[in-house]
Order: sequence, then C-alpha cells, then structure tokens
Amino acid sequence: MRFGFHTSVGGKIYLAVDRAAERHCETMQIFSSSPRSWHWQELNPADIQEFKGRRARAQIFPLVLHAPYLVNLGSPFKDIYNKSAKTLKEGVRRGEKLQADYLVFHVGSFKGGDRSEGLKSVARSVRTLFRSNFSLQLLLENTSGAGHSLGSTFEELRFILDEVGEDKRVGVCFDTAHTFAAGYDLSNQDAVAKTMALFDKIVGLEKLKLIHANDSKKPCGARSDRHEHIGKGYIGLDGFKAIVNHPKLKDLPCILETPRMAAGEDVRNLETIRGLVGET
Repeated sequence: MRFGFHTSVGGKIYLAVDRAAERHCETMQIFSSSPRSWHWQELNPADIQEFKGRRARAQIFPLVLHAPYLVNLGSPFKDIYNKSAKTLKEGVRRGEKLQADYLVFHVGSFKGGDRSEGLKSVARSVRTLFRSNFSLQLLLENTSGAGHSLGSTFEELRFILDEVGEDKRVGVCFDTAHTFAAGYDLSNQDAVAKTMALFDKIVGLEKLKLIHANDSKKPCGARSDRHEHIGKGYIGLDGFKAIVNHPKLKDLPCILETPRMAAGEDVRNLETIRGLVGET
C-alpha cells in the first residue's frame, strides 16, 4: 500500500510535490483549483512541466486530483448542475495536463429534489463527460449520509455505476470516516471483513481504486463527516490495522485527510498507519 496526503498547492502548484516529499509521501492528492469557487485560473505550462518533473524525481504516484467541494451533480437546480458539470469537465482537462491518474468527486446532494432523480443526474453527467477522450479515472467518493447527501450506501454507488454503464473510467474512492459514519463498521478485523465482503457483493472490489484513510470523531452510524487522526477516533488502530492488511485492499493507494495544524501532524499520522502494515 502506497501512503500519502492531500497536499496544498499554495504559491505554485509544483510546491505541492515538495510538501508531499517532506511528509514522506509515496502518493499524493491535490486540488488543481480553488476548492470553494466556481472560478479557476489557467495553469501555467512552465509550472505544469516543473510539477511533472519534481513528481517524477520524487517517485510520487499515483497522482489524485480532488474536484472542488461545490461540485454537485445531483442537484435539481439547473444553475448548480450546469456549473458542476462544467467544473468537473475542467477538472478532467487539468488532470490530463498534469498526468493525474484519478479525479475524485463527491457524489452530491439531492436537496430540493428527489433522491432517485439525483442519482440519475450524477450518472447522466458522467456519461456525458465520457463522450470526451481522456485517460484518467473518475472516482465516486462515498459520503457520510448527512442531510440530503447521495452515495452513502453501497446500493446507491452501485445504482450510479449501473446507470453509467460498464466504462472502466469510473470507479470508487472509499473514505473510511464516511463509510463508518454511514453505518458500516470498520473498528476491528471481523467488522472490516464483513463490510468489505458486503462492498464486494454490492459494488464489486474491482471498482475500488483509492482509499481515503481518516479516523472518525463520531461513532458508527452518526452520519457526521468529522475526520480524526489515525487511531484517535472511533475506528481506532485495530480498525486501520485490519484495513491496511486486508488482502483485497493492501495494494491500493491510500490518501490521508486527517486534521492538520502543522506538517508534523501529517508525518505522525503517516508513521502511525505505516506502522500497522504487516501486523496481525
């Protein structure tokens, strides 16, 4: 399992590689534009080349882009949906320029509309995007189930995948904190085995391409998206030990999005989760 962090692109985008290397990352995730804005600046070609060169030298792979938080393909409101579709398409374009492997996006919310129509709306947008020619994979990130969010159950992820059709350019990003908050236990070896068996039965482990490893500040089923440091939350060290050593998960890239006040906290979280590899 290759471990890494979501890393800031502040200043110049290529500085994100330096920050990842300082944290001893083997993989990394970034925003390629502001996470809370519909607007973006064109990437500088020289900065792109510098980014790719530094990443190659640091041997950091795969590269994951995360779409802005505003993206909501499940929205019943035309303005929000159109902006979301346009922003995701721009994310794909930027990802191709940066030679990213994955683009992760939150499934969205059906607030103001119907759940089933929201799920169909997400799939419809993805199918439209697939008319374009690109090589990176789009990953649906499961949610905690808070409010009107979509994609918190394995059944809803499967529904979207079925609606999209059998295109290898779509997969799933499995966020441990979101999964736990949605009611799927991950706190010990037996729980992880049962949850992953259920995921395999409903979604299919072949669709799982990336793990977001975050502990949870809230108990299982709380439907609250609150990340915690590895081993300090309700999933705990036993849960993460089972996750990183699970035979069907141990070769996947793993990105941490734990709370951050200083770089040292990132290093400690990575050391903690890496130290669980190989334990029984």
